[in-house]
Amino acid sequence: MKTQYTLKTLSALILGLGAAGVAHAAGFQLLEQNASGIGSAYAGSAAIAEDASTVYFNPAGMTMLPGMNVSAGAVAIKPSFKFSDGGTTGPTAFGGVPLGPFGGRPTGGGDGGDAGSWAAVPNAYFTWEVNPRVWLGLGVGAPFGLMTEYEQGWAGRYHSEKFSIESININPSIAFKATDTLSFGLGVNWMQLDADYRKAQAIHNPGTGAYLGDFQARVKAKGDAWGWNAGVLWQATPDTRFGLSYRSKVKIDADGTTRVSNRSVNPAFLAAPQLGGLIGPHDAETSVELPDTAILSVVHQLNDRWTLLGDVSWTGWSSIPELKIQNTGIPDAKLDLRFKDAWRVALGAHYRYSDSWTFKGGVAWDQSPVRDDAFRPASLPDNDRYWVSLGAQYRFNKNTKVDVGYAHLFVKNTSVNNTSDPKGAGVLKGDYKSSADIIGVQFSHQF
Repeated sequence: MKTQYTLKTLSALILGLGAAGVAHAAGFQLLEQNASGIGSAYAGSAAIAEDASTVYFNPAGMTMLPGMNVSAGAVAIKPSFKFSDGGTTGPTAFGGVPLGPFGGRPTGGGDGGDAGSWAAVPNAYFTWEVNPRVWLGLGVGAPFGLMTEYEQGWAGRYHSEKFSIESININPSIAFKATDTLSFGLGVNWMQLDADYRKAQAIHNPGTGAYLGDFQARVKAKGDAWGWNAGVLWQATPDTRFGLSYRSKVKIDADGTTRVSNRSVNPAFLAAPQLGGLIGPHDAETSVELPDTAILSVVHQLNDRWTLLGDVSWTGWSSIPELKIQNTGIPDAKLDLRFKDAWRVALGAHYRYSDSWTFKGGVAWDQSPVRDDAFRPASLPDNDRYWVSLGAQYRFNKNTKVDVGYAHLFVKNTSVNNTSDPKGAGVLKGDYKSSADIIGVQFSHQF
């Protein structure tokens, strides 16, 4: 029975893959699918259609782009997550069995440093006007991703030490111009997700419950799946345009391996089958249903100089209320996350200074799917944030332009009191000071 409890405790490690996978827009979604939208905080994203990146935000917008168009760029993102300990405690039990009289629960460790680091999000798009009614397009981007990395041995090491997730999405699309004012678009998406997650596991003597030291488990997993997206573009008046787009849920079935290594346990104790048998690879598989999204946007040409933009978007994060894992050699387990659907509201403006220069600005409110301190994971210490953005576009000629944009994200002060697994991971308690800086460049050309 004690061996089973040990394995069950260790199996919770693998759930870090899910915790991180449901761990940026808010949650772990990457809104930064172009750099041309950064300057206006992505306001009007489903209606602006100013370059080929409309393939991602609203494929119907391709009908605004004559001939052939290419657009490519990269966005650099630097989140900052600084934890201040407010009473974090280590695991209280050995696999569900209370600690014995000869050993207490592990304590100590620092605040983990800044868990955020720079990451790059590339993108590339192509559109082609086949005839006056039909357009084809292709987009390549990374719609989900995040990385948090704490200093080894920090106070919350049993919740997370490092998590990274990378994605790639390939999105062929088609658009139809039904009338002079109404267009429709449709796309299919193939998405691949890669995750790498590491955390510590407290190890105790199977007989006495004494704390012996830490193991480390590293989970690497990969999966892919198909989804779809669609959009409508309506030129309501010569000066006002509306866009509505939707991206479907994508269910990823991921396969991976958990590799367990000894970090600080005396090797003499590993002769016990309850402990020594834990080291080595364990097969793992899980499923996560990535959320669907919807965007309603408006673009209004106020005069020859000013363009006003706005949108409201929704993300269905409630598609991930919990995560379940199936293991080989380790009992199945689940993690309660209680994510909620989230909203985003953005307003922006473009000012055409000259035929060559256009300046951009925008603000946005971005709601987090994490609403409860008791379920806020260390791999995603997320909270509501506010965007303030600036950008500029320079036209070399009527066919070629480059955009640059910068945004600073002010994140609401974040408290955490994660009690979801006090026996196996302990209680993570404290506060986070978080923010993010985003900078990007986009090159676009019309043939």
